[in-house]
Amino acid sequence: MRQNLHSAHPRALKIYLAYEGISSGLFWMTFAVFSVYHIQMAGLNPLQLVLCGTVLEAAVFLFEIPTGIVADLYSRRLSVIIGTVLIGTGFLLDGSLPFYIPILIAQALWGIGYTFTSGALQAWITDEIGEESAGGAFLRGAQFAQLGTLIGVLAGTALGTVRINLPVLLSGGLFFALGFFLMLNMPEDHFAPTPQEDRSTWGSMLRTFQQGMGMVRRRPALLSILGAGLIFGLYSEGLDRLWEAHLLEHFVFPAFNPVVWIGGIKAVSMLGAMIATGQIKHRVNLSRMKALTGTLLATSVIIIIALLGFSWTGSLGLATVLIIVITIVREVNAPIYTAWVNHRLDSSVRATVFSMSGQFDAIGQVLGGPPIGFLARQVSVQAGLTASGLLLVPVLFLLGLSRKNYAEE
Repeated sequence: MRQNLHSAHPRALKIYLAYEGISSGLFWMTFAVFSVYHIQMAGLNPLQLVLCGTVLEAAVFLFEIPTGIVADLYSRRLSVIIGTVLIGTGFLLDGSLPFYIPILIAQALWGIGYTFTSGALQAWITDEIGEESAGGAFLRGAQFAQLGTLIGVLAGTALGTVRINLPVLLSGGLFFALGFFLMLNMPEDHFAPTPQEDRSTWGSMLRTFQQGMGMVRRRPALLSILGAGLIFGLYSEGLDRLWEAHLLEHFVFPAFNPVVWIGGIKAVSMLGAMIATGQIKHRVNLSRMKALTGTLLATSVIIIIALLGFSWTGSLGLATVLIIVITIVREVNAPIYTAWVNHRLDSSVRATVFSMSGQFDAIGQVLGGPPIGFLARQVSVQAGLTASGLLLVPVLFLLGLSRKNYAEE
């Protein structure tokens, strides 16, 4: 595996790993202060916080498959570059205007940008280095992303103590610089775009989408994969938008700026995730679907228990430990789920199927977010977080059934 990763296309692999590390660092430089910035400087309430996420995910829902199809028809490289610049635009707008409506628009912009990179990046590196090497690349990419995240959290926390929106503005500018770097250096040597004469109609996009749906029909297991993505989306929006609000509302931080405490949580989480992902890389056979589904089943149980505990504990120390556990487990889940989706996909529809997976996650977040936000505003943030944990329970049955179906491997 190691030889394949380096010999197939060393420059492509280096750029993929660099992109994962740098983009994650820039995202998390922003995320280190995002919720605190939106709560303290922009004055958003719990429902508005969740609705920001709903707008983001609605943009993902609407654009995920069209941008995935564009990546399959035109250029995966171009799709990633466009997405990177749009993400930067959204962050710059968000950090410049701390008001609800501009923040909503910014969420939509960087959500659209994300759809241009989602699927296209994974399909691009798979084509450049080969499917057999892709699973290992995804895990290595996750490790680089976690390292970037750690650096980004530390930088964002430090900058946020100077001015709370400074990390948001800086990451937006650096995303522009990253897009320019990709324009100059990103190769695309193993992708055959649709011929020019076949690009001019929506029929080409429809045919590619139909091929993606055909892949789902030929691989019934994809229905379980997409269903799991839907459930992961249902529970995650409330957790993502409310856990920091829960800490700020229910606990007193002893002699610490809340930005420093929350940044410390994220930094420790990323260190733990780097270690845990390294263990998974050596202990889980990524080509065995039973092993993948079994790991996802175990991690989902951990998330449910930890999230319910986080929602109701009265101890800041225990709440901190539990949210760190949740974050570590979710970071481990991401490359495992990606490997599950990628199993036995045709290159011609790989970006489209990845995008379908992203869209199912977005549907889940759009459906799950507003009710959770409404519950949090009308009852309590604790109630919203509890409901988020309960929304994940159905995935246990789906993963258990999938694991049983893979028993004959």
